[in-house]
Amino acid sequence: MDLSIVVPLYNEEESLPELAAWIDRVCEKSGIAYEIIFVDDGSTDSSWDVVTELAQNSSNIRGIKFRRNYGKSAALNTGFRETTGKVVITMDADLQDSPDEIPGLYNMIIKEGYDLVSGWKKKRHDPIGKTLPSKFFNGTTRAVSGIKLHDFNCGLKAYRSKVVKNIEVYGEMHRYIPVIAKWAGFKKIGEKVVQHQERKYGVSKFGMERLVKGYLDLLSITFMSKFGKRPMHLFGTLGTILFFIGFAIGIYLTIAKYFYEVYKMTDRPLFYFGLLAMIIGSQLFVTGFLAEMISRSSADRNTYQVENKIGF
Repeated sequence: MDLSIVVPLYNEEESLPELAAWIDRVCEKSGIAYEIIFVDDGSTDSSWDVVTELAQNSSNIRGIKFRRNYGKSAALNTGFRETTGKVVITMDADLQDSPDEIPGLYNMIIKEGYDLVSGWKKKRHDPIGKTLPSKFFNGTTRAVSGIKLHDFNCGLKAYRSKVVKNIEVYGEMHRYIPVIAKWAGFKKIGEKVVQHQERKYGVSKFGMERLVKGYLDLLSITFMSKFGKRPMHLFGTLGTILFFIGFAIGIYLTIAKYFYEVYKMTDRPLFYFGLLAMIIGSQLFVTGFLAEMISRSSADRNTYQVENKIGF
């Protein structure tokens, strides 16, 4: 299999037949042996019925249906596990990502040796309420990660197979896949200007809550990439500094009490600040990084209820 195309979807029944036919035309013309894996993220419309019909009429199409809505990251992660192609391409199901970009993305992986190629929707057909937060988000991610991409959130991306088999995506982290790939050791990350289509059917699933969750996940990824294997370097340093600040305050108040002053140490607010610093410093040794490491090691963190499959 040359190419696996993973398409996460949620309530996109109208666009699926057109998308499948468009992909088929492009891949047949380019001579690329392909498969499409539709991952239905708990749609409430007839999307799964459409996927079922498409799979029955084409051996190139397979489908996975979640019992409920888990989010795009869950859909991508589950789809990645099922891919068999040498190259994996992801695209959204709403027809805003053009399948005509497939050959170019495929060749950048196969012929130019990239591990990951991210699409750049240089000219977007989205409202300003979506484009402005996106620019702010992309600028922040570039600064934090050091990866010079213009559009981290573009759903149209291409990967060498070994990339998707060696990364894990959850939460809202699908937009940070280039960051996760770099953290996993895949350094050759490129970018391709891609055509962005106006939405033809349905409504956008974008919401401000996704932006907030995205930034929280960026903080989590940044921490794990820098301190995931050595959390004590962060929490231990902060804990030590706070503890010794509190300890120094305690020593100062003790000396002041017995040599210079007559009132009680507990009458001074500084005493409680020092005590609090020592308590928080001690807790930083155990609470913060242990909670993060336990979460990262959870056996069922990426287990999802799959209701049905086709073609597997």
